[in-house]
Amino acid sequence: MSYKFPTKEKLKSKKLIDKLFAEGRSITQYPIRLVYLQIKFEDDTKCKVGVTASKRNFKSAVKRNRIKRLMREGYRLNKHLIFNNNENQFAFMFLYLGKEMPTQPKISTTMIRLMKKFATENSNRDIKE
Repeated sequence: MSYKFPTKEKLKSKKLIDKLFAEGRSITQYPIRLVYLQIKFEDDTKCKVGVTASKRNFKSAVKRNRIKRLMREGYRLNKHLIFNNNENQFAFMFLYLGKEMPTQPKISTTMIRLMKKFATENSNRDIKE
């Protein structure tokens, strides 16, 4: 399992982001919410990921960018939790909901919990369908 976060795994399409928020499901592990949608990509990418922090809670772009960097790093180091348990293709958006500046350990532990929660929910849903 590679720990890279290449460009083809980044969620950039405005249409796909709109569809993700319109039709996607969400899981919350405070202070991060994961919105996801199972979708078929043209390339063989397993998932495309986006991160965001609210301008309402963090007026300074420097703080928002720091939070997004921390969340991307938390995802990059722990994406094996999703890839090892899953064969489907997904679009993910991680939203930071908190009002205080996070630390890397806090973000990492929250990401791990969130990804494990996603993996168990997704495996249970596959069994039901």
